[in-house]
Amino acid sequence: MTENDVMEAARGLAEIVRETDVYREYLQQRDILKAQPGLYDQVNEYRQKNFDIQNEAEGAELFDKMEVFEREYREFRENPAVDDFLRAELAFCRMMQEMYVLLTAQIDFEV
Repeated sequence: MTENDVMEAARGLAEIVRETDVYREYLQQRDILKAQPGLYDQVNEYRQKNFDIQNEAEGAELFDKMEVFEREYREFRENPAVDDFLRAELAFCRMMQEMYVLLTAQIDFEV
């Protein structure tokens, strides 16, 4: 089997992923969110801040910063469009992570 065969298989897997209910729900929720002016930008700011906190803080500091962050954005997360999108995005990301873990385990790749 060649590298081109592997890339072709990867394209096939991508097509299968695009056909999953999890991915379709993510796209649907993203479209709903984008239909509300400015809201998608606010969600992206929320996501970036969440990412930054999780990658810059450790231990007790991480816990404290996340607690403040969650309080600060509690009302924002109560918006159904925001919450539905973030839940759909999380489900899709988890599926992709599980797929990656399975793939690396099956090919004996140490990470």
